[in-house]
Amino acid sequence: MLFTEIELKPTVLKALGEMGYETMTPIQEQTIPHIVAYKDVMGLAETGSGKTGACAIPLVNAIDTSVKAIQVLVLVPTRELALQYVQEVDEIAKHSETVPFAIYGGFDMDIQKAKINYGVHILVATPGRLIDFIWNHRLDLTHVKTVVLDEADEMLKMGFIEDVDFVMECMMQEHQTLLFSATMPKEIERLTKQYLKEPQRIQLNRDQKAPQSLVHTFMHVGRNRFENLVDYIKDSDIQQAIIFCNSRDKASDLNRDLQRKVDSCDIIHGGLDQDRRTSIFRRFRQKKIRFMVATDVAGRGLDFSHVTHVINYDFPFNTESYTHRTGRAGRMGREGTALTFVGDRDLRDLKRLFNSNDIEAFWEGDEPDLNNITAKSGGGGGGGRGGGGGRGGGGGGRGRGGGGGGRGRGGGGGGGGGRGRGGGGGGGRGGEKPAAKAD
Repeated sequence: MLFTEIELKPTVLKALGEMGYETMTPIQEQTIPHIVAYKDVMGLAETGSGKTGACAIPLVNAIDTSVKAIQVLVLVPTRELALQYVQEVDEIAKHSETVPFAIYGGFDMDIQKAKINYGVHILVATPGRLIDFIWNHRLDLTHVKTVVLDEADEMLKMGFIEDVDFVMECMMQEHQTLLFSATMPKEIERLTKQYLKEPQRIQLNRDQKAPQSLVHTFMHVGRNRFENLVDYIKDSDIQQAIIFCNSRDKASDLNRDLQRKVDSCDIIHGGLDQDRRTSIFRRFRQKKIRFMVATDVAGRGLDFSHVTHVINYDFPFNTESYTHRTGRAGRMGREGTALTFVGDRDLRDLKRLFNSNDIEAFWEGDEPDLNNITAKSGGGGGGGRGGGGGRGGGGGGRGRGGGGGGRGRGGGGGGGGGRGRGGGGGGGRGGEKPAAKAD
């Protein structure tokens, strides 16, 4: 469906055209008409499906700019997602007088309050910081017409559900509620039943997925993991990439080593202060940083439409982590590549990932035999590039191209087969949960 087929203001259509948005994604096509009709919506869709636009477009369209009061309240799990949500709304609203603003821990509350007093229509907030404002009687929510709970499953994982309950109980007036989540655990189902009225349930199931623009690639690595990474970077057409590690220390070490090998590399993790984090995200968005090393906690909710590659330098902790990491590339139907390094000890986890997800896997180099995993190592031999198991060599892997039975890329010819008190500025409770221990 085209955006021009629904009743949107000329200012919104003009902005969408300038953003290159002509055709709706599946979640937008199923969701926007219901939001425009002022119905409650529960949207279940994966990361990168266009959920933010599915909310932001009709909400900007509905704002009455003559009323200088908060008309839309959006709850998100992280400060980064709050900033990105505001940026998306800003783009959609650039030809109107709609004013979005984000509040989050780590920033002076008095400055945030002054901005709100000046006039904000769409307020995006992390749960903790929003409650700081509510407890201090510094926020008027009586004009709110729509409440959005975005990335609800992430808020659950970060321990914010009690805060969400508190905020929802504070909303005394009639309002529309929109809930979006990538998964539907029991607590999110409970939120849906408790706070949404006869919601329209929108679900992109396996037969309705957003365009399969993400290529899932794997590489079986041994001790030369870093060399494999550098070779891959040099041989691949990477515009921008996010490289995930499982701990802050590993991320710091990798960033230090990469800065000696590639141009324009930086790191983001939960230990950085807010000014540094904001600066890094701004430079990455401006494409002044080509490679960003990240941990899971810092990477939650990142939404950069221009990221072409996600590289799992360390194998993800679980299937959810894999989904959220790889969802940073190939967003909104754009082409993207997810490369995951697989060590011998990761083979059992890889088998579980394949068993629980509908993934078409491609291999860079030899494909390990997941049906013959030994108790000691978890699987067969090494991989890497060049002869034998790399990109250029033959190998029995399934990569893309390659001789003998594989589809390997390159080569031809080779043979064979609580609520987070503290942690934020401006007094109060900060609004953010402590980073997970892996970050």
